[in-house]
Amino acid sequence: MNAYVPPRVFGFLDLLSLAFPVLTIINILLILFWIFRRKKRAVIFILLSLFFVTPVRRWINYSPEKKERPNLRIVTLNAKSGKLGDDKIYDFIKSQNADVVFFQEYNNKNPLEGFRYFENNFPIVKIQSKFPILESGQVKTNVDTGMCIFADIKINEKIIRFVNVYMEPFSLEKKMVKPTEDLDVNEEKARKVLRRLIPTFKKHQTQINEIKEFVNQSPYPVIVGGDFNAVPNSYEYYKISDGLQDAFLKVGKGSGTSFHDFKFPLRIDYVFSSESIMPISYKVDRSVKISDHFPVLAEFFVE
Repeated sequence: MNAYVPPRVFGFLDLLSLAFPVLTIINILLILFWIFRRKKRAVIFILLSLFFVTPVRRWINYSPEKKERPNLRIVTLNAKSGKLGDDKIYDFIKSQNADVVFFQEYNNKNPLEGFRYFENNFPIVKIQSKFPILESGQVKTNVDTGMCIFADIKINEKIIRFVNVYMEPFSLEKKMVKPTEDLDVNEEKARKVLRRLIPTFKKHQTQINEIKEFVNQSPYPVIVGGDFNAVPNSYEYYKISDGLQDAFLKVGKGSGTSFHDFKFPLRIDYVFSSESIMPISYKVDRSVKISDHFPVLAEFFVE
């Protein structure tokens, strides 16, 4: 329903998308229970669950390896303002041999080593490239904290518009969502969280619509990535992915969870591309903790 009902009409649907992994697990457990009890309803729910194969694959996916060799490698990372160490971030990026890097929540003043082209006019988001940036700027959105920028980059004689998205944040801390033994305290916490989530979902609707309009008007093929602060199956996901490829859905393996601070499966970092750009691989690198987000690595073949 999130594909059709925007948050300003009914924001609780977007809220429900956060619970999708838990609801899926409950559904599987109930099916197994009904099979064990030899209930006919198990067959009905198994058939209904087939409609959720693709939604599940947006969270956990297994795709065969591509035979084509990539010629473009991208890293996107919400760097948490470098609080876990600029040196660690720079060393990681250097080790990845990336061609284009998207940063969110990072105000690094100096370009990465080997990156000649550096979009550094904005304090929250950055695009750094080893290929020439022909034009760049901000995508105007009517939000308080979120920001979106673009860069037209010439790669192998082909111009691609790269769009780095940082959606309006929820500004939640772990202590705000961590349950306690006091039920009254938990109830008050839940109210406070809801008072932040629903209004932010509504801001997301405005922001993602403006970004999508900009993407649709691009004279070049696009690669759109960054921190969307929205999970798969949300309104934001359906809106931005319309007409674009989700690289994880095409070539990803394992879990797409990219935000690890709350110890709950949250995939909120993405890389999308135009149909003319072939995704080759997609990886969430959980071997490093240089932020509260894991870095996302995506490779493509650009003719």
